Order: sequence, then structure tokens, then C-alpha cells
Amino acid sequence: MSQNELGLELHEWETRWSELEAMLQDDPAGALVEACDFVERALSESSAALDELGAENDELLAGYRAARETANRVESGADVDPGDVGAAIENLRAVHGSLRANRAP
Repeated sequence: MSQNELGLELHEWETRWSELEAMLQDDPAGALVEACDFVERALSESSAALDELGAENDELLAGYRAARETANRVESGADVDPGDVGAAIENLRAVHGSLRANRAP
């Protein structure tokens, strides 16, 4: 992938994350599933970046899995504590931040 393609991909990725951040501010529980889906795609597209993270990789993936579990509970209509939703969002932000730092051209 060329530097130009990587830059365009990163721009599109950041634009989408900004949209999700706005949605998470307006309706945290309602946007959680979509944010998890986005981070899941980013993780699958960033496997090389994850390899470079080493031990931090395990922590990030554990954070993602915890967020996904909360999102699944929200999606199924379970009564989810707002604190759990907030923790899930923070986990997603941490994963996104680490991936962004490793994807920057």
C-alpha cells in the first residue's frame, strides 16, 4: 500500500471515528454496538500493527472483548448499567487510540 493510500485510508478511518464519537456522546448505549463493529473492523485490518504492540496487544484485545460483551448485552435488550457502557466506550477509545498511533503514516 502506498503512503497516499495509507493516508487516505487513515483519513476515512478518522472521519468515521469522529462520527461515532458524536453518536456516543448523544446516545452512548445506542451507539455502542456500531462503535464495537467499527473497532472490530479496524482490529482485523490492523493485524500487523497489533503484532508490533506485543504485550499491550493482549490488554487491548481484552478491553475490546469486554466492550463487545457489554454491547451484546445492550443489543439483546438487557438492563445494562450506564457505568458499564461508559467503561466499554473507554475501552474502545483506548483500542482506537493505540491503533491510530500505530497506523499513522
